[in-house]
Amino acid sequence: MSRRSGSADLPLHGGRVPRWLADRMTTLGALMAEAIVREYGRDELLRRLSHPFWFQCFGSVMGMDWHSSGITTSVIGALKRGLAPMSGELGIHVCGGRGRHSRATPAELVGIGERVGFDGAALAQASRLVAKVDSAAVQDGFDLYLHGFVVSNDGRWVVIQQGMNGERRQARRYHWLSEGLQGFLDDPHAAVDGPGQGRIINLADRRASDSRDAQLALLHTLGPDRILREWRLLEGDRGHAEAPLQLGLLPHLMLPDHHDVRASDVVTRRLRGNLAAAAENGPKDFTELLQVPGVGARTVRALAMVAEVLHGAPCRFNDPARFSMAHGGKDRHPFPVPTRVYDHTIGVLKTAITQSRLGNDERMAALRRLDEQSRRLERDAGGPSVPELIAEERRLSHRYGGRSVFGWEPAPTPRANELPKKRAQP
Repeated sequence: MSRRSGSADLPLHGGRVPRWLADRMTTLGALMAEAIVREYGRDELLRRLSHPFWFQCFGSVMGMDWHSSGITTSVIGALKRGLAPMSGELGIHVCGGRGRHSRATPAELVGIGERVGFDGAALAQASRLVAKVDSAAVQDGFDLYLHGFVVSNDGRWVVIQQGMNGERRQARRYHWLSEGLQGFLDDPHAAVDGPGQGRIINLADRRASDSRDAQLALLHTLGPDRILREWRLLEGDRGHAEAPLQLGLLPHLMLPDHHDVRASDVVTRRLRGNLAAAAENGPKDFTELLQVPGVGARTVRALAMVAEVLHGAPCRFNDPARFSMAHGGKDRHPFPVPTRVYDHTIGVLKTAITQSRLGNDERMAALRRLDEQSRRLERDAGGPSVPELIAEERRLSHRYGGRSVFGWEPAPTPRANELPKKRAQP
């Protein structure tokens, strides 16, 4: 896998994740991580976390704002809380976080190393070096404020850290993966997420090796007066500077400033494939097979998107807005979080994983079939437009237990002579 895998523009968003959503994110995130580890292994979970597109879709399907920088903080926090009780069984440990939690990462790694047997001190040093590279060697206008370190019992790791540019209201996320990492210089990142900044200082680029050597030579052979004279000469010769370094032809996820989900944000054929798979495969394959009471077509639609995050190919994650159609968003975009649907999704996945632990993989196989069905049907599937789907979801939001940071969704005011409608099955 290429160590640098792409970039994305992330608008800065303030606010906090409410407890009712944070608890659900913790449960669903841990279940999805466990499913990936059981299906594909611990290394695959680390690879996915290092992929910027997948990471954004992972947060979107959990009900976070689909395009904001807050996904980084909330996903790492949810995984840290959710995976801690099962770290001994899965062999996956989440360290760090935002602010003071990021500074505690080295001590956490040393403590985990003593328990499970890897070199915690060496990984603590790696944590410090990763932070130094992205804060000092790469000077792109973003100040680091979050550092998440996910490590397996084998000592393999992924780092997701994020910087902020307050003036531009933008964030940049940096992804590192230990797999294939030869050193902390010469293009070490698994990915760098954020807007292009034109000319920047990037001493971690392999093309900057001569510059690094020259800087060391200056420190050893020249005094401060000579260095100052050289700097002034460079300042006076800006007109002959070289063109800015390019990052190469890498995937670049452009996340817009607008908060609402628009048709242009979604690959419609993929969405219709999800909907068609839920309609064709849902009631028979899921209600009867998984035997979870109350599961209806709306829950299966959410499960179709969860299944794709579990099993989909990397090329399918360039439209994170589509995955917000599973469980909405805390700020009512694209619609309020349907808590009853969310809880049924958790129930179905929990049942599938519990049975898988006992050696019965039928329920996990059903999720795989749902993902396969989505891809098979998307070429010819019809269905509602994105605005129509969002409008329908908002109309039914009260029946699905719709909730946002603004509170519970009220029941719509009935029109004159309108008969009460049958309660929607989530």
